[in-house]
Amino acid sequence: MPSVFKQGDIMIGGIFPVFNKELGITSTFESEPPGVVCAGFDLRAFRWTQVMIFAIEEINSDPTLLTNISLGYKILDSCASPTNTLRAALTLASQPNEIKSASFSLPALSALVAESGSSQSLAIAATLGPFKIPIVSYFSTCACLSNKAKYPTFFRTIPSDYFQAKALAALIKHFGWEWIGVIQSDNDYGQNGIMAFTEEVKKFGVCIAFVGTVLRTYTLEKILKVVEMIKQSTVKVILAFTPEGDFYPLMKEILKQNVTGIQWIASEAWVTATRPSTPEMYQAFGGALGFVVQKMAIPNLNPFLTNISPYADPSAAFVKDFWEIIVGCKSVSLGNDTNTDKTKKMCTGNETLMDSQDTFFNVTELRVSYNVYKAVYAIAHALHQLVFCKPAGEKALRPCVNISDIQPKEVTYHLKRVYFKNQFGDYVSFDENGDPPASYDIINWQLKNKQVQHVTLGHLASVENGAYKLSIQEDKIVWRSGKTVPKSVCSNVCTKGTRKAQVKGKHMCCFDCIPCTDGTIANSTGAADCTPCPLEYWSNERKDECIRKETEFLTYHEPMGIVLTALSLFGASLSLATLAIFIHWRETPVIKASNSELSCFLLFSLFLCFLCPLTFIGRPTVWTCMLRHTAFGVTFALCISCVLGKTIVVVTAFKATHPSNKVGKFGPAQQRIIVCSCTLIQIVICILWLKFNPPFPDKVFRYGNKKIVLKCNTGSEAAFYAVLGYIGLLAVICLVLAFLVRKLPDNFNEAKLITFSMLIFCAVWVTFIPAYVSTPRKFTVAVEIFAILSSAFGLLISIFAPKCYIILITPEQNTRRHVMGINA
Repeated sequence: MPSVFKQGDIMIGGIFPVFNKELGITSTFESEPPGVVCAGFDLRAFRWTQVMIFAIEEINSDPTLLTNISLGYKILDSCASPTNTLRAALTLASQPNEIKSASFSLPALSALVAESGSSQSLAIAATLGPFKIPIVSYFSTCACLSNKAKYPTFFRTIPSDYFQAKALAALIKHFGWEWIGVIQSDNDYGQNGIMAFTEEVKKFGVCIAFVGTVLRTYTLEKILKVVEMIKQSTVKVILAFTPEGDFYPLMKEILKQNVTGIQWIASEAWVTATRPSTPEMYQAFGGALGFVVQKMAIPNLNPFLTNISPYADPSAAFVKDFWEIIVGCKSVSLGNDTNTDKTKKMCTGNETLMDSQDTFFNVTELRVSYNVYKAVYAIAHALHQLVFCKPAGEKALRPCVNISDIQPKEVTYHLKRVYFKNQFGDYVSFDENGDPPASYDIINWQLKNKQVQHVTLGHLASVENGAYKLSIQEDKIVWRSGKTVPKSVCSNVCTKGTRKAQVKGKHMCCFDCIPCTDGTIANSTGAADCTPCPLEYWSNERKDECIRKETEFLTYHEPMGIVLTALSLFGASLSLATLAIFIHWRETPVIKASNSELSCFLLFSLFLCFLCPLTFIGRPTVWTCMLRHTAFGVTFALCISCVLGKTIVVVTAFKATHPSNKVGKFGPAQQRIIVCSCTLIQIVICILWLKFNPPFPDKVFRYGNKKIVLKCNTGSEAAFYAVLGYIGLLAVICLVLAFLVRKLPDNFNEAKLITFSMLIFCAVWVTFIPAYVSTPRKFTVAVEIFAILSSAFGLLISIFAPKCYIILITPEQNTRRHVMGINA
């Protein structure tokens, strides 16, 4: 296995994915162990190896840290493979004579800096954990690695994906994205990251449309299936939770098939990677958003990197591949190189890296590289504490522990308690899970000009950084650079007046918007249900507001009210006019023959009956409701009592014509008694009605959805029908008595008039009851008024019209002889 090696008093191992794709395993001779063939030289990972070397060299030259003790290193390539990572870890952990000895009781190194991939770190953490070898990762973020019961010696200088998942979910929520796609790598990093992210976004009601899986070793057919999945979906936002190496094959196919219009959300594993950061990739991936770890510029690192040369150490691993990529030619080794690829341009030997503009040498925004740097320093501080029994910076005369007696478990113990402030003002420490404090930046990846602008999470609403500004314009998030963040929902938010209706078999974010039914509203967008309006309200046409229902009652200014009022006043006037006639001609035979006193009482009661309908018109109140029914009952009882009195007078007169009948005289006193007593009974019924269950104003909702009918509730139905029944009883008695004496032998037989009037009265009120019950809304009141007016006019016309006719039109008939029916 190719390695970078330097001997020291204390050895630290390093494993990096310098080559990011494993092609296979070969063996030249049967007696030799198999070797791994790797491809895809990764400049980013190579820089991590150089940062580790730089940090160790810097520590060795620091007089205050591990004084007079040198650190050595041995760095191997993992080929981004868990299997090869484990092979490298076992190689580093073994004694130099590991082939001869099967014992691993005393490893050859004190600590290990590894690895970038979570799957690789899981493999070595599980294997080396029982041997208490401390492992410090610089780029493995899987939250599963925080389990100290399984991985007691694992530490890392990058935050756990648990925090990144929460930050990504908060980002999705902030932008209002409810319908997103997910790309995960087929390993522990991708699967655990997406699992944590899914749990977080579900709290915000976000739906995941699809989950695509990628891996750097996948065939093109599998990659194309994921591309097709993206093209067929309606999502406009996709989260890619994958390492750069796993995601890059998919990126190339997306670019090749011109899949654009997607807002990409990136995990920290690829959002700042160099390989995808090309002007060509901007077409599809420009403006990607993601969270990254803290950036830092390491002083003096640039000169160290520019001094890398294959001529300094021709046998150094990885340097020739690096040189070929950066310089563009194949280096010439000292002496003859018979294996040189003739197709490659050969270097002259005068090339230099001093003026190179490659991003490899840009050390102003180091993220993962800085994590490598901190990992080495964390190990150094733990070793210093172990060796000198004092923290770095405090004066130590000599070691308190023999270097040869250092055990890895002791380094692990001190790593758990390491806490120091480095030269950049950054505090380095680990919590009980071996994780550093969580700190992320959000970046907008502008590939076009190769700039990365970052702001801290929590200030997304108003962000300005350099040339970029985040602002909200209507329903879109717009960067000043011109990159627009699209809207991504499966279904548009339901407008006011509509509600969500889940579509069977689809995600909860996919729904139809159904208009609210009558009487219900949705006064906010995205309502899950429509809210019923209160009883006295109804929904408007847009179904977004409850409006008060119209009230309906019989009014004076509407046509029906005007007609009924006019008829009522006309009837009252007619009654008064008739009364005036009777008073003026009270001495004439016609008036005397019709019992003038009872006739005047009857006309007065009819006058009151004609005024009763006025209490039925207008808005019902407590007083009008009590007045209208009691006034109607009492006045009509008075009216029929007067008719009854007149009828009894006629009956007694008829009986008196027969000599054999001896009847008592029914004079004025008896007439007054019968009228008052019959009326008093009705008054008592009305008083009891008002006392125990009086009529009251009521609102009726059953006649229509948009109207409230205001009416007078009778209160006691029994009392109401008792009043009507009593009036009906008086009317029937009058009808029977008048019918019996209808053939009285004189020209002016008042019994016939009373009989006819009572027939009209009874017919009106018999038809009133079913009409009253079946008539809806305000017309119920109109029917009752019509019945009152009809019966009153029937009595007035039937009884008094013939008399007025004689008095006013044919006064020659207003004589005693004519009234008595005696011929001249």
